[in-house]
Amino acid sequence: MEKTYPEKLKAGDEVRVVAPSKSMRSIFTDDMKAQAIKQLENLGLKVSFGKYIEEENEFQSTTIEHRLEDLHDAFADKDIKGILTVTGGTSSNQLLKYLDYDLIKNNPKVLSGISDITSLKNAIFTKTGLVTYSGPYFTSFGTESHVDYTTKYFKKCCFSEEPIEIKPSEYFYNKRGDSEKNKNEGPWSINEGEASGTIIGANLITFNLLQGTEFYPDLTDSIVFVEDNHKENIRAFESHLQSLILQPNFEKVKGIAIGRFQMESGMTKELLTKIVKSKRELNNIPVIANLDFGHTKPFFTFPIGGECRINANKLLIEVTKH
Repeated sequence: MEKTYPEKLKAGDEVRVVAPSKSMRSIFTDDMKAQAIKQLENLGLKVSFGKYIEEENEFQSTTIEHRLEDLHDAFADKDIKGILTVTGGTSSNQLLKYLDYDLIKNNPKVLSGISDITSLKNAIFTKTGLVTYSGPYFTSFGTESHVDYTTKYFKKCCFSEEPIEIKPSEYFYNKRGDSEKNKNEGPWSINEGEASGTIIGANLITFNLLQGTEFYPDLTDSIVFVEDNHKENIRAFESHLQSLILQPNFEKVKGIAIGRFQMESGMTKELLTKIVKSKRELNNIPVIANLDFGHTKPFFTFPIGGECRINANKLLIEVTKH
């Protein structure tokens, strides 16, 4: 399938905030909303909102129809140049059968979010060839702390076409809302080697929800990015990783990049190394870990469907096309 890279954002562009998964009502205070708008306006962006982002049912979301309407309106509106999801959640995969993929393909634009939005981003890339972005959602801009690194790499990936060498953050917070800085020791090399390929994946458990469906991307010549949040323990990650390895064409995967685990998971470098080394299918591909993406703060933005090269010997990741 031919890839499409959306037009990059620039000062003066309007971005639309939508809620394809969790509603904004229960997670965002007025102060956080004002701060997020301010941060985006500092980037030169104008912010507008979908009609139904405040609607909330017992599942902290709203109807499939209303979520689809907001997402389709954002893609169809010629004045909208980028789309930010409110946050993650658990239900974006409910939309996949009903999305207007022709509308999306014919109106390519930046779509950014993490966590549960993984299923939406990978499905859109698979069905349309549109490159999407594992990057900040609206909630990510709702704080003054630990946002500089996140904003820096969002701009590098979504405002510019230059290749991006990913540098580790100086520190990290364990999860949103933390106040304690933790010194970042940087990437870990689990399996040495180097490779180039197409980026797919992001949140592992959500990515695996696409298995066996028409929305699962081809693993051929891919660099698979994976991470989990603090709700998934070590055994769960090991099982999710094994499920990925069992997929058709996994032998054509070129490398694995693993995001930082939150402290509650109990994962250590030694345990992760043991998990990776126990899987013979990973023996001959580079695996680099403890990277600043996923459920850690701050984090870098990367393109789903874009291109990167990794060198686990030199602890290097470069996004070459985004």
